[in-house]
This record gives sequence, C-alpha cells and structure tokens, in this order.
Amino acid sequence: MSFQFSVLASGSTGNAIFVETNTHSFLVDAGLSGKQMEALFKEIDRDMSRLDGILVTHEHSDHIKGVGIVARKYGLPIYANEKTWQAMSPLIGQVPTEQKFTFDMETVKTFGDLDIQSFGVSHDAAEPMFYVFHQGEKKLVLITDTGYVSDRMKGLISNADAYVFESNHDVQMLRMGRYPWNIKRRILSDVGHVSNEDAAIAMSEVAGDRTKGFYLAHLSQDNNMKDLARMAVAQTLETKGIRVGEQFQLFDTDPKKPTALTAV
Repeated sequence: MSFQFSVLASGSTGNAIFVETNTHSFLVDAGLSGKQMEALFKEIDRDMSRLDGILVTHEHSDHIKGVGIVARKYGLPIYANEKTWQAMSPLIGQVPTEQKFTFDMETVKTFGDLDIQSFGVSHDAAEPMFYVFHQGEKKLVLITDTGYVSDRMKGLISNADAYVFESNHDVQMLRMGRYPWNIKRRILSDVGHVSNEDAAIAMSEVAGDRTKGFYLAHLSQDNNMKDLARMAVAQTLETKGIRVGEQFQLFDTDPKKPTALTAV
C-alpha cells in the first residue's frame, strides 16, 4: 500500500503539507497564494483537483492564505473545528456550505484506508489542532505551532514512522534579534513556538523503534537557519543518548520548495 507525503512549504511565510495513499489525498493548510500552491503541486507532479479536501490546523494567515481560493477553484471540502471556522470564515472569503465540514478536536475521521486523528496544541489561536495520519501500522505525525509539547501530546504522537516537527527558533537569535519584546515574549511563551532545543528534547521522548525521520519544520525566517536548527537538534539529541543517522534522520524543509514525495 502506498502512503506518502511532501512538506510543500514550511516557515514563517507559509505552510502546506500534502499527504496521499493509493485512494485518498489531503492538503493540510494552504498558507500561500493560489498560484504558489499550484506551482508547488506541479513540482511534486500532483493535481490539486484530485484532492479529497483541505485540513486546517488554525486560522493564522501563514496557514490559511490560500484555503478559500483553492477550495473554491477546485470545489474541495474544507475541514476545521468549529472555533477555527468562526475565526477563519471572515479571512478566507465565501465558501459554499456544501464544502464546509467540521472536524472536532480529539476525534478520528476515516477516509477509505486512511484514519486521520486530530489533537490539540498550545498556540495563540482559537482552537489550534494538528493531525496524526494512520494507514494500517504506518503512522505520520504533523505537529508545529505549539509553545510546548505536553505529556498528553507525546502520548498521542509517540513511535511514529515519520514526523513533521516544529523547530521554530534559536533562543539566542530570538532574544538578540530585531523583534519588539512583546513579540519575543509571545514566541517564547507556552502559546508560541517550540525552540530547536525544546524540539529535540520532545523528539527524544517520542521517537520509537520504528521512527525513521524528523522533518524540521516552521523555521523562523529571522530567528533560525536550517544548518543551525539541524546542528542544535542533533547536539541536544546526543545529550539524550541519540545519535542522528543511527536511530533516525533529520531532514530540512523550506518555505518555497517542497520536499520530495517520501514513503511513510
């Protein structure tokens, strides 16, 4: 059975992830323009009209910028929880009622051979949630935009085959950077974003014997760099007794270029 994904775009400027099996495919968030989304799909040789829907994590613009445009053009269902719908509706334009679906937090929806599980995260949005995709024994976890990874989250996401995992900022870069203090405080808070080191600690606690890789996601444009994130995560993992490349791999994501379609 086929079960693949691509991180189409990830970062401060826009986020979108594509997940597919033999029978179904979904877009998680569409935080770029409609034209940009179409270009990204061309790069992975996929057709947006064949999507089964768009799953929304929360209403921040870097996750919903293209949701309304793409859904209207291709007649796609949009799935989000009720509070996210309320916050998002004024921002994405009119969407036909028959394309609007509720996906409650902490529930599972089944689409053929794919079970999609939603779970809450800690972020300054109406009711932010992310997703675990299950196909048989295979498990893919998407988790970004959270100020911390709680024990409850860890229990839900543990021992997945692959993770798209937030590694948002380097704490020193953020503290010394150009952002005003109120923004810095927000990012560092429990409803902000996970730092490189905190991401690595959480990774060490959720990785299992079947975990093959972590995709470092949602890197801050101003307060992180790919090489720095990878190095900081690897160094922190080493203090936990995990050598990257032996137990699992670390992979980059990019705000403009999709990762190759990868089997879970």
